[in-house]
Amino acid sequence: MKILVLTAHPDLKKSRINRAWFEALSEADAVTTRDLTAIGGPEMRFDIATEQALLLAHDRIVFQFPFYWYSAPPVMKAWMDQVLSYGFAYGPGGDKLKGREFLILVSTGGPAESYHAGGYNNFSMDELLKPFQQTASLTGMTYLRPFVTHGMAVATEEDIEATVPAMLAHLTDPELDPKVRQARLLRKLAEDPAKAAAIS
Repeated sequence: MKILVLTAHPDLKKSRINRAWFEALSEADAVTTRDLTAIGGPEMRFDIATEQALLLAHDRIVFQFPFYWYSAPPVMKAWMDQVLSYGFAYGPGGDKLKGREFLILVSTGGPAESYHAGGYNNFSMDELLKPFQQTASLTGMTYLRPFVTHGMAVATEEDIEATVPAMLAHLTDPELDPKVRQARLLRKLAEDPAKAAAIS
């Protein structure tokens, strides 16, 4: 499985957690990392053919970003507007991304308890990330369970470092798609009729 990580941060060098994640991912096997701010420059312009070719060359597409005003930084939106074009990602003939996996890797400044009904931000992260889920749906990609780390505003360097192994394990898990995991479990049950009968 080949993974493409598209990182959207206004200044990755000044980041703590997103820089740590980006650096760890850049050293991981079968992972291609892209700093969209560095690539797009001040005008946030992208070589569409290059970006689309990279999408087609990978199996799992990852958007990595800090959560700004309940969305991603502007460079991510600029990339989406230019690269996920009509006839490529959606519309007639726009099925080029169909079957690929799509995953969000996101950090928040606030604590986890602020992201639920009745909390400071009123909604869960699953609810707030629905525009990205719909983007995956429109483009025919399979939306995978996001990896979210909260509380970065007060996190220590040790806290940040501790997130890296879990993040890498999540992003490289070949069974993040529940259908893939279920298919493996069903195959296993088929190989052991006694266990399958006990479950039923």
